[in-house]
Amino acid sequence: MRRTHVVIHMDEQFRKGAMVSGGLLMVLGLVAILLPQAVSIVLSLFIGGLLVLSGIAVAWGVWSGYRESWLGWLKPFVLILLGLIIALNPTIAAAVLGLLLVIYFLLDGFASVTFALDLRPLRGWGWVLFNGIVSLALGVIFLVGWPFSSVWLVGVLVGISLLFDGIALLALGMAARD
Repeated sequence: MRRTHVVIHMDEQFRKGAMVSGGLLMVLGLVAILLPQAVSIVLSLFIGGLLVLSGIAVAWGVWSGYRESWLGWLKPFVLILLGLIIALNPTIAAAVLGLLLVIYFLLDGFASVTFALDLRPLRGWGWVLFNGIVSLALGVIFLVGWPFSSVWLVGVLVGISLLFDGIALLALGMAARD
């Protein structure tokens, strides 16, 4: 069976976009590594806030057109309640977020490794492979330490992941220059 490789046209626009995106991801990753507990709490509060706002938006929609049915009020009630629980208990939410991140890191790692293998003839493919291996390792490390270390580990692991995503993009952008 013949193996085909993905061909990516790396023009000047791609190169610049990859380098800017890579640099921004690296900065965000370093901030998250340096302030892991703050990032974990902020992520939890942000998610809680989004759920509350979503619940309010859905409640407004129910009030505007379907207020007679108590079943119409179930979704906004659940969204607002869940958002408030997360916002009022951000450390518990960080533990749940940590478990979701385990799933993300494992899937991201698998996707990056397979993508790197498709990119293999191109320069910079090794960085994408390395990024995938790092994501897989982060998923396993997080799974071993969960839930006890979730409050600071969420920020650290998100930071490491962002840092290596940025390095991989920067490497692809620099390879496109040649």
